[in-house]
Amino acid sequence: MHNVVFYVLGVAGLLALISFLPPLAKRLGVPYTVLLAVVGVVLGGTVQIGAGMDSLGPVSDFFRSLSGFDLSSEALLYLFLPILLFETALVVNVRHLLEDIGPILLLAVVAVFICTFAVGYALWMVSGFSLVSCLLLGAILATTDPAAVIGIFRELGAPRRLTMLVEGESLLNDAAAIALFALLLAMITNHGAGGAMVAAGLFLKNFIGGMVVGYVCGRILCLLVMPMHEQPMAEITLTVALAYLTFVLAEHYVGVSGVVAVVAAALVVGSVGRTRISPATWGALEDVWKQLGFWANSLIFLLAALVVPESLKNMGWEHLGLLVVVILAAFGARAATLFGLLPILSGVGLAHRVSGSYMTVMTWGGLRGAVSLALALAVTEKTGIPDRVQDFVAVLATGFVFFTLFVNGTTLRWLIGVLGLDKLTPVEAAMRNRALALSLTSVSERLSSAARKYRLDEAASTSLLNQYKERLDAIDREGSGAASPLSTDERVTIGLVILVSREEELYYLHFGEGIISRRVAELLGGRTAGMLDAVRTHGRNGYRAAETPFIAFSRWMRFASWLHRRFGLHKPLARRLAMRFEVLMGVRLVLGELIPFCEERLSRVLGADATTELCGLMAVRLDEVEQALTALKLQYPDYSLVLQNRYLGRAALRMEEADYRLLHSESIITQEVLNALKGDLDERRRLLDATPQLDLKLELPELVSRVPIFSGLAPDRLEAIAKLLKPRLVLPGEMIVRRGERGEAMFFVASGAVHVLVPGLDEPVKLGTGDFFGEMALLSRKPRNADVRAIGYCQLLQLDERDFRRFLQKDPDLRAHIQEVAEARRFPTPPPVEDEAKADDPQTAGSAS
Repeated sequence: MHNVVFYVLGVAGLLALISFLPPLAKRLGVPYTVLLAVVGVVLGGTVQIGAGMDSLGPVSDFFRSLSGFDLSSEALLYLFLPILLFETALVVNVRHLLEDIGPILLLAVVAVFICTFAVGYALWMVSGFSLVSCLLLGAILATTDPAAVIGIFRELGAPRRLTMLVEGESLLNDAAAIALFALLLAMITNHGAGGAMVAAGLFLKNFIGGMVVGYVCGRILCLLVMPMHEQPMAEITLTVALAYLTFVLAEHYVGVSGVVAVVAAALVVGSVGRTRISPATWGALEDVWKQLGFWANSLIFLLAALVVPESLKNMGWEHLGLLVVVILAAFGARAATLFGLLPILSGVGLAHRVSGSYMTVMTWGGLRGAVSLALALAVTEKTGIPDRVQDFVAVLATGFVFFTLFVNGTTLRWLIGVLGLDKLTPVEAAMRNRALALSLTSVSERLSSAARKYRLDEAASTSLLNQYKERLDAIDREGSGAASPLSTDERVTIGLVILVSREEELYYLHFGEGIISRRVAELLGGRTAGMLDAVRTHGRNGYRAAETPFIAFSRWMRFASWLHRRFGLHKPLARRLAMRFEVLMGVRLVLGELIPFCEERLSRVLGADATTELCGLMAVRLDEVEQALTALKLQYPDYSLVLQNRYLGRAALRMEEADYRLLHSESIITQEVLNALKGDLDERRRLLDATPQLDLKLELPELVSRVPIFSGLAPDRLEAIAKLLKPRLVLPGEMIVRRGERGEAMFFVASGAVHVLVPGLDEPVKLGTGDFFGEMALLSRKPRNADVRAIGYCQLLQLDERDFRRFLQKDPDLRAHIQEVAEARRFPTPPPVEDEAKADDPQTAGSAS
């Protein structure tokens, strides 16, 4: 039989075998990874004993094929580690990862060095091996394996923060361990030398370089995948290629950590790629990567465990004593890091506090797995290392890995239960009861209706309905007996968490539907994530504080406004205003959906009082968004209509596509006709996706014509004046001039309104279209005597000081008018009380700076 047939038989047999292991692990109540290790060892032992038997036909051939798998440590790492790491990091919430980046880096970096030196020096003192050999073993055992740790914690259903801490550590600590391993291995084989500084430099190079390579590769994928819109097979294939290419590029060509590079690339794709990859593809992509991760996790364990019997064949009684030393040193070092250094990190404000129960589970949950076995295998493959050292490393590394799996792994569930980490908090329990009561009531009503609809006997339905009634009564008794029922503040906070989470989902949902653009979905998704953190930390106060960025002018908007004011660049400001239009319309759309959701759904879970406050908070926020959007609409009504037309156009395309698919499913149109119709839809969709240009309407002739004092001038005079004026758009709330500063220009209001804040006046003076301000500082050559702030969007004409003097010299009539207004502002005449019309005259009410 050809070798290829044996290999196919071996791989297919392993895949068939692992398909039965998850249900078996569930039935036995053991972690799946532990069962994998057991099966791998059994297979390895069977291969050693019965590979030469020919009496069992294909079964014997299967075992012979396993004995023919000559996979090196490098092959195991290159084949399976990129897939395993990418799949794990793809679903990691980057925001949650950054929340605990301090403890994660402590465990992923500092703990690796502590474990390496603790194990190394402990073994050196009790064994006859060199310090470098002992440190090499310590580096191998310092890495917690993603396949072991993450698989078990997911199966146990550990709390979210605890899972994130352990996942973050296992994803990142391979860089430090492998860097130390490479340095020590080179020292043993006399190919390199160094010390602590060399190790630190190598680690920094591997870690930082890997982050940069991974980030760049992830960003490149996000660019390359966009032209593949709605081509799911191509998009998913590109992500698979990314995992391997990133690992090979980092390890082989750049010389940095491929582990960190793959993790960084996956984090980029998981956070940014959601809006780059087709929405319909994203769900399929997650499913494909779950399948690939399952295969990689299973095969790397089985194939690594196959070599265990060979590694342990030279094990002696002296190794058992050394294994006890390794176990005590490794877990002592981990406990010292968690209970000694982590509280210090929290005490100086570099990390959130981690509870003692979490630290206990993390200490016991420092499992090792296939990565440690692969590194130990690399030592046995390395020429130039004495056989005695190879046996020493292989036996102790294998023994320690299996101790963590069979002892720690099998008792983690028990430990989590003892510490109560698998139980709901009182708040979570109360929310569960409320949600369960709501569901049971709804199900009971539908069951009763179904029984009447199908004309079932009353006795048949009564029994089942009574069971639901008993469950409801039990929930009521549990709630009434609760020591501390939920307060209104707690229910409001819970409701805000639900609403903000729902808001983030709706932004991505509407992006998937094509209603809002990719840029808007990314921006609003990021702001909503920040709002969720604020709510969890500060409740309703955090919500109020975090809602401001949704309507406030961003730093980029103010920078674009500065470019326009300073250098006359209009396009950046027009782009930011267009973006603001889309953002406000997107927020208004989602808030309009959240208020009914709050009234109809949350009211039955959280109660009327909490729901009333929640709806009030949403209504206030919606009103602020409406005001900001109305201000923009008043300034640019035509552009507002264009954007609203695009929203409707996107909705129409979505309806058309749904109708076409329905017609195809009913066999009314063929696949060819459907493809032609979809091609037409794609072309129209591309036209709608292009953001229309926003005209700021800053053309000088039009702005000058709006100012009454320039009306009636001869065309040549009007053209000469226009050459002296500079158009300027100011944002609502922007301070145009400040009291006390030197006057360098005056301003004519072409459209909009401003407030003049004059010291001594109770109310600001309002100036509108056709008015001017800032002339008094130029005439008197004194500092400005008032602040002027824009009420809404204002289009101004700016006249600089030098041009102002020429302006007055060439036109006596305009000079006389400006001086007359200036004199009236300098010496205002109090209006008669009965004359309200004069009292409202902005040009005689006060000084205009």
